This record gives sequence, structure tokens and C-alpha cells, in this order.
Amino acid sequence: MTPTTTATTPTPLRIANASGFYGDRFTAVREMLEGGDLDILTGDYLAELTMLILGRDRMKNPDLGYAKTFLSQMEDALGLALDRGVKIVTNAGGLNPAGLAARLRDLAAKLGLDAAVAHVEGDDLLPRAAELGFDGALTANAYLGGFGIAACLQAGADVVVTGRVTDASLVVGPAVAHFGWQPGDHDRLAGAVVAGHVIECGAQATGGNYAFFTEIADLRRPGFPIAELHADGSSVITKHPGTGGAVTIGTVTAQLLYEIGGHRYANPDATARLDSITLTQDGPDRVRISGVRGEAPPPTLKVCLNKLGGFRNEVEFVLTGLSIEAKADLAKAQLADRLTVTPESIEWTLVRTDHPDAATEQTASALLRCVVRDQNPDTIGRAFSGAAVELALSGYPGFTMTAPPGAASPYGVYTAAYVPAADVTHTAVLADGIRVAIPHPEYTRALEPAADSELPEPLPNTPTPATQQTRTTPTTTPLGHLFGARSGDKGGDANLGVWARTDEAWRWLAHELTTDRLKTLLPETAPLTVTRHLFPNLRAVNFVIEGILGAGVSSQARFDPQAKGLGEWLRSRNVALPAALLKGSEQ
Repeated sequence: MTPTTTATTPTPLRIANASGFYGDRFTAVREMLEGGDLDILTGDYLAELTMLILGRDRMKNPDLGYAKTFLSQMEDALGLALDRGVKIVTNAGGLNPAGLAARLRDLAAKLGLDAAVAHVEGDDLLPRAAELGFDGALTANAYLGGFGIAACLQAGADVVVTGRVTDASLVVGPAVAHFGWQPGDHDRLAGAVVAGHVIECGAQATGGNYAFFTEIADLRRPGFPIAELHADGSSVITKHPGTGGAVTIGTVTAQLLYEIGGHRYANPDATARLDSITLTQDGPDRVRISGVRGEAPPPTLKVCLNKLGGFRNEVEFVLTGLSIEAKADLAKAQLADRLTVTPESIEWTLVRTDHPDAATEQTASALLRCVVRDQNPDTIGRAFSGAAVELALSGYPGFTMTAPPGAASPYGVYTAAYVPAADVTHTAVLADGIRVAIPHPEYTRALEPAADSELPEPLPNTPTPATQQTRTTPTTTPLGHLFGARSGDKGGDANLGVWARTDEAWRWLAHELTTDRLKTLLPETAPLTVTRHLFPNLRAVNFVIEGILGAGVSSQARFDPQAKGLGEWLRSRNVALPAALLKGSEQ
């Protein structure tokens, strides 16, 4: 793929996304191809949990380890993509990009299509696990950058399959191929990283999981996002005309705050300074991203490690009516008495969904959840399930369960590791089988926290430690009446971004929603390490909450294992807001 030029500058590159996770809307590939002009169609299928799922697939069959649904999507739409001249770039190769590339070639031959399929490899470090200190790993994959993808496209590939590249690399690679960027073009590369971060999760950029979703006219079937990349690294986020959802500064801000930490957002090709981003509404369903500054990438690559942590089982008792606490205590005592072997871990959670004098049985009921873990599946398999079921006629009044407990199931433990980039062999395997070694960036910069942004001036009626001004009478209302939030998981940690929609609300947010205040509003975070980062350019704060998800999503340490609802819980909490801020706001 060579740069397409006019008399002065290369034409913009239209890169769309058709998958944000393994299991996303199956028809999105065809919808995006039929919906309008595109140059590149990407698909992101990988997440920490997905790598574990693919690892278990590979244990059963070494020929697997890739996202099987992508192959079915290509059976439906590969011919359409070729007819329209749209290149496909996807990380659906997972743990076996070479295997998926071979299957795609077989598929193309079966369909009578002439498709050049290339792939990128080198991320899989499992064969070197002992050497690198990853003993016991089920999967060990380094996050690669976009230059391997670029090499494949420049050599004429119609489809590029990768393993574990960063999500943003699916956009960086085509941009490098199209514009001819070099490893030292940090600002331009960082602009592509930011655009890639916005569209990587599909419809989350077009109104999905959006705090102010009631303001979007049609969310029944939101369209998938498109990034129009420009030669200077700026971009416009948009979607196909006539599709559902919306692209606004709010929807883009929400996605920018998803699964981030501080101001430096590291990728293998460049570190993007998220505190440099400027968002501008560029027309209906068009948001321009500009001003992104980049720095040299870190000298190390992040590695996604998954191990089998043991086995787990659970049972959920329904407690109805009066004496909920006493019923819960009886269930705990009876189950403990019947277990012949005590599991390594047993966790009880009482969820008080019951209401007094309830009009329906369901609203009169609470849930008591018991989760057990052990290295021996027999300890928490039939023995545990049988002990729970035996309580049916001898337990608390009104005994019932949401479902009978089943067999013990394996669970995984995710950890992040880091290796020198030089220890990883990044390789582009072209459609003709030629292998091209991709050099790592010559210039790197150790990742370190950036100095936090200065606080804005407080509102005139907001007391500060220095002035202790008298506050006007506030109004107590849910935080979410005025502020948006987006939360997600990064291993065992969670991030929670909160943003304001006016400068005045931002001034209140920056001064009032401190780390201590967050811990008061969300008591589950109180004993944990929480770090706050200010983003004045986005009128946002981002909290990183360490350890709230235990050993990561696959360990199921929390009932919301990916922290998807954490931000909505915060928005539901009552706070005292200045009445002037609420005047005229959406309620």
C-alpha cells in the first residue's frame, strides 16, 4: 500500500471498525462495507479474558487459538471487501495468526477469490516462558506495534491477520503504510494511537455504554465508528450516514477515558499525551481530534500473561421477606456444617435488593451469593453442590436458589509483565511467504508519570482550604445529573473517568471530586490505593483504583468483574451541587 497523493498532501485515510470484542455484532462487517466508502476495515477481537479463552481452545486443539467467528464473517463478506477495494486488518489471529491466515487462504480458494493474505507474528512468548520467567503461563503475548501491519499492506496484502498487537496498532499500521510515516514521527503516530483508541471498542464511540444515552435519538442499532486520518496525525471520528447512535464530543470523550491511566498512554510506536488532545465538533456526527503530542515509546513491551488459577463454583440463595440477616446467617452456618472439606477460599455476599412491604415477591427478596475456589475441582464440585442442595427442606423459610449449582469450572489469573522490546522478534509474514523482520524503535523514553495539570480556579461559591468561603445553599442530587462517567478494567485494577460538560461544572468537579471524596462515595474503594489524574483539556478526572478486580476479569473476584458499572454507581450517588450548576441542566 503506497501513499495516495494529491498535488500537495496524501488523501485522508478512512479506517472503520467492525468489532470491539470477540462476540460483537456479527453483521457489522457487512454493514460497514455496504454503508459507505472505506479504505480499511479493522476488527478488534482480543482482550485479557479472550486470550484466556483462546488459550483453553488451543489446549484442546493446537490448530485453534484464533477467533473463529471472524472466519465466518469473511465467508460472508470477503468478496465484498475485495470488490470495494477495502483492506481488512484484524487481530482475530489471537494465539495462532498463521493458522487463521492459512484458513483464510483456503476459504478464498473455496470461494474462487484472489485474496492476498499476510500475517504478523512474534508476539507469542510462550515457547520462551521459562527463559523469561513466565513459568506456569497458559498464554504469554507481547503487545506489538503497527509497523508489521504496515509492511504487509505496503507489500500488497488484502487481509492482514495479527496476534496480540495493541488495539490502536490496527489503526497505526494502515496510517504508517498510507502516509509513509517513520518511527520518529511521534506526534503523527500518537495521533493515530488516539484515533485507534477511540474506535477500537466499536459502538462505544457512537453512543454505546454512554452515560447520557437518553439524549441519543436512536440507540437500537448504533453504527460503528470511522476515523478519517490525516497526514498530520489529526483525525475526524464519524460513522456511516443513516446509522443509529451519534458521534459527539461527549461520546468521544467517554471513549477516550476508557481503560486509561495517567496522561501518558504508551504504545509500542509512540506514547500519546492524552492531556494534549483537543476535541471539536466538526459537524453532525463528526468530531475532530487535533493537537495530539507524542513522545518516544517506552523501551519495554507489555506482556499479557494468563495462568490457570484453579477452580471455582458458586450458589446464589434467594431470601424473601422478614429476617433477611438471620436467614443469611443460617444458610452460611448450615452450608459450612455440611462441607466435609473446607475450600481454599469461600466468599459470601449479601445483596439487599429487598424492599419492605413489597408489592411483588421479587422486590421482597434479597440474594445471598457464595463463591468457592480451590485447586482441587472435586472439593468444590459435587461435594459443594450437593451440600447446598441438601438445605432445601431443612433451611431458612422460603428456601430457593436462582439456579442449582453445577460442576466446578476453571478460572484464570491475569498478570501484566514487561520485557525489553529487543527480546521480541516482530515479524511480518507477507502474502508470498517472505518474512520481514520489523525493527523496534531506535529512540525510546522510559515511561514515567507526567506532572499533573493545575487545578482551575474554584467556583466563587466553592470553599477552599485557603478561603473557606460561605457556600450558597446547595442542592442534593445524583452526581450523574450533571456529570458523565466511563469505567473499565485493566487487569486487577479499574479506571473510572468522570467528565463535565461545561467549564463551570469542570471547576466544581476538579475541586470537589477528590480521591478522598471518591472513597466516601464508593466505600468499596476505601481500603484501596486510588490515584487521580486531571485532564483539563477534556474537562475530566480519571481515577485508577488498584486491586478492586482481584486477579482480573477471569478470576471473577467481583460481581461486576470488568468494572463496567462502576462509573454508573458513582453517578447514582447523591452529592451537594451548587444550584446554579443544575439550573438548565438535563435532569
